[in-house]
Amino acid sequence: MNKSFVRSVFCAVLCGTLLLAGCGEEEKKDLSLKRNNPRNIKGVWSYKKVFNDQNDVQLPMAQSLGIPLIEGRAEAEHMKKQLQKLGGDRYYALDSLTHSIPYLIPRAANCLDTIGARFIDSLGRKGLNPYRITVTSVLRTREDVRKLRTRNLNAVENSAHVHGTTFDVSWKRFQQIPDPDGRPLEPVAWDTLKLVLSEVLRDMQEEKRCYVKYELKQGCFHITTR
Repeated sequence: MNKSFVRSVFCAVLCGTLLLAGCGEEEKKDLSLKRNNPRNIKGVWSYKKVFNDQNDVQLPMAQSLGIPLIEGRAEAEHMKKQLQKLGGDRYYALDSLTHSIPYLIPRAANCLDTIGARFIDSLGRKGLNPYRITVTSVLRTREDVRKLRTRNLNAVENSAHVHGTTFDVSWKRFQQIPDPDGRPLEPVAWDTLKLVLSEVLRDMQEEKRCYVKYELKQGCFHITTR
């Protein structure tokens, strides 16, 4: 057989193999992208810039809608018309609340319920397993303020948290909702959950339902009802 012919055939086979391998790599890349972002999760373009409702906006709203600073838990429990006690809600999980108590004015409690419900609904529509948001801070009383002032003299005195209109939601800690039949569920990464939550909060913000401030060091969204 002619050596030049053999050489031509070999080159043709080699080129074809490389071409197929290249296509395979492209297909792998496409599959990888689909696996990493299969559910149309966009989030927001900048947490700091989109969620930038500062205290000079949140505090006046809290003062106009909320209650005056109260002494402690006992006083809150006697304000049933003005405050709603949180707990046992299917839309969110309460943290240990070491420096606040689980009370909000009804408007703020409804805002929190809406955020939690929309978050769970959005996860379902994106094909993700259900999680609850985690509430890390709620109403602060005078007792809580005294404790916190040993750490931060300035932030506590002018906090919207004392008016029952404001709550913090963690952007890193979420609680998985177990399957009703006890089947194991695939976990969802916290940064993916953060993106979905940011979409919900952006919509609430645009609907003028609440003010939102992104707190990087505290790991939360600081939210005041409107």
